Formats: sequence, C-alpha cells, structure tokens
Amino acid sequence: MNRSSDIQPAVPITGVMVHALALVVALTVMLTALVTPAGADELACLGKTEQRAALSNGQTVTLAAAIRSARGSVRGRGSREVVRARLCREEKGLVYLLTMLTRDGKVTHTAVDATSGKVVDAR
Repeated sequence: MNRSSDIQPAVPITGVMVHALALVVALTVMLTALVTPAGADELACLGKTEQRAALSNGQTVTLAAAIRSARGSVRGRGSREVVRARLCREEKGLVYLLTMLTRDGKVTHTAVDATSGKVVDAR
C-alpha cells in the first residue's frame, strides 16, 4: 500500500506562508499581553509552604472563607466557580487573588484581603 507522501506531492514553503506564520505568532504574543492582568508580574505570590506557614501563624483567613466572601460580593451574576486562587504579597499586606467563572461564562477577578477576609477589589 502506498503512503500519502508517495501519492501527494510535497508543498513548497512560500514567502506568503512564512509571512502568515509570523503574523499568527505576533498576534498570539499581543493577545497574551492583553489577557494577562495588569500588575500580575509585580506581585510576589507565596508558594505552598509559605501559604501553610501564613495560615498556621494566623496571618490569613482560610481560602474557603475568602471564596465565600468573594461569591457574596458580586450580586446578580449567579453562581461563580473559582478557577484560580493565589495568595500574594501587596504593599498593604497579603491578598487572595481569585479568578472566577460565572455560570454565563464571564470571567471575573476578585481580590480579598487575606487578614480580614473582606473583598478589596472586584472586577
């Protein structure tokens, strides 16, 4: 049996293909920069060991308490599922950064003060 490479002729790579690939790569880089939250690189997020230490020292509320606070803060959007949670250091102290997905598919970002459990920023 013949393989498809024996039947189909090889397609030469043209200048148009190279330009199209370069355009796709450039658009991907630009979209990635737009989707990344502003200031995300400036934050120093804690690792698992540091998170456990902060929780055991009483510096933070539990993640579950922060999620309950965030779910109750935004009205009229239905239920929200947490798809990403980070504990990070900010100028004012520790904060939980939660990325949530609403039932209708919208993504929201919420910051919860890790010491008090109160929402400080909901977008």
